Amino acid sequence: ESIPPASIQNVKMGTTVATNALLERKGDRTVLAITQGFGDALRIGYQNRPFLFARHIVLPEMLYETVVEIPERVGAHGDIVVALDESVARRKLQAAFDDGIRSVAIAFAHGYRYHAHEERVAEIAEDIGFSQISVSHRVSPLMKLVSRGDTAVVDAYLSPLLRRYVDQVADDLNAEGNSAGPRLMFMQSNGGLTDARMFQGKDAILSGPAGGVVGMARTAVMAGFDKVIGFDMGGTSTDVSHFDGEYERRFETVVAGVRLRAPMMHIHTVAAGGGSILHFDGARYRVGPDSAGADPGPASYRRGGPLTVTDCNVCLGKLRPEHFPAVFGPGADQPLDAEVVRQKFESLAREIADATGTTPSPPEAVAEGFLRIAIENMTNAIKKISVERGYDVTEYTLNSFGGAGGQHACLVADSLGMEKILLHPLAGVLSAYGMGLADVRSI
Repeated sequence: ESIPPASIQNVKMGTTVATNALLERKGDRTVLAITQGFGDALRIGYQNRPFLFARHIVLPEMLYETVVEIPERVGAHGDIVVALDESVARRKLQAAFDDGIRSVAIAFAHGYRYHAHEERVAEIAEDIGFSQISVSHRVSPLMKLVSRGDTAVVDAYLSPLLRRYVDQVADDLNAEGNSAGPRLMFMQSNGGLTDARMFQGKDAILSGPAGGVVGMARTAVMAGFDKVIGFDMGGTSTDVSHFDGEYERRFETVVAGVRLRAPMMHIHTVAAGGGSILHFDGARYRVGPDSAGADPGPASYRRGGPLTVTDCNVCLGKLRPEHFPAVFGPGADQPLDAEVVRQKFESLAREIADATGTTPSPPEAVAEGFLRIAIENMTNAIKKISVERGYDVTEYTLNSFGGAGGQHACLVADSLGMEKILLHPLAGVLSAYGMGLADVRSI
């Protein structure tokens, strides 16, 4: 039975739609309109070399499909160096439109300060019929053409996809055009909520995990803790964050190989979760980065899945099948399978012994070894946002949440020398709770 829309006042939600589209390069086809002579500016970028000694340089893939160079140039002090050629701008944008492109990013030199040329080209694009027009001085009104242009391109690339998703959710909730329907709000990367109609692609990259940071910080303050490390462990990854009385945000970052200048929560993610798959490569134990997901899931789920971090806890007796409902197996009517987990660990122990020329270890010892690797991965992530930045982590409280956080919080805290752990009653759904506690904000 559905919930009557009239009984819901607000719907606050986060989404990974934009993040996934960026990772998978499945945004909308986009054209970049830029000052003539700067067509390669975003491709050249800042010429950073993150891997200094790499002999094979792989350049990041550009999000825009094509570039149109517009004859125009405004000087640094507002003087018109080259007047805007509207006829050329219209002809080139019309050609892109005729090719099926409906999204345009406009970024001109010094456009952050002198908007007239960008505004006029945006009007031309609107006349032609472009459905998404991202103008750099509106999206990122700061100097530096490359980062401003990159952010405009990201916004143009993701916003149409996000708009379709928002419209679909709004229609399902009857949230648009009906006073009886709920108000729909989305979580932004900066930790604030915004109305669904104002939700932009550039602000959606960390929409999902940002709610967890707000929930972590607000629940910690309510419990009397002002120095907190957030430890959000789910099925695929672990997100860690630092809170010392105020939210930490980054204003320039790289996400999925794409430069972006937009305020977003400072969150560090590692590929270590409850579903992270265990590997032995002939010489060492490895955990992840691949995940078994929900289907087939861990071996204990009775769907033929691989051994995972969750199975380590089953083998070690930390997860007891009798304490879980019988919702596993093809028919979703069986308990967790501890026996198949033990068999697979015994088989893996023999494989390790054969490869190393040693006596097979007990399955519990193998499981403990893999679990220790996963704990170290997560511990190193916390060190990166705390110890490496000069914070004494032993003075902090570990606020553990997420579906798998409670299973590993004590081990992580022990590894870091932390003495206090906070487990909120709503730890399993703290990201959603954080969205409920978040404020409407524009940064």
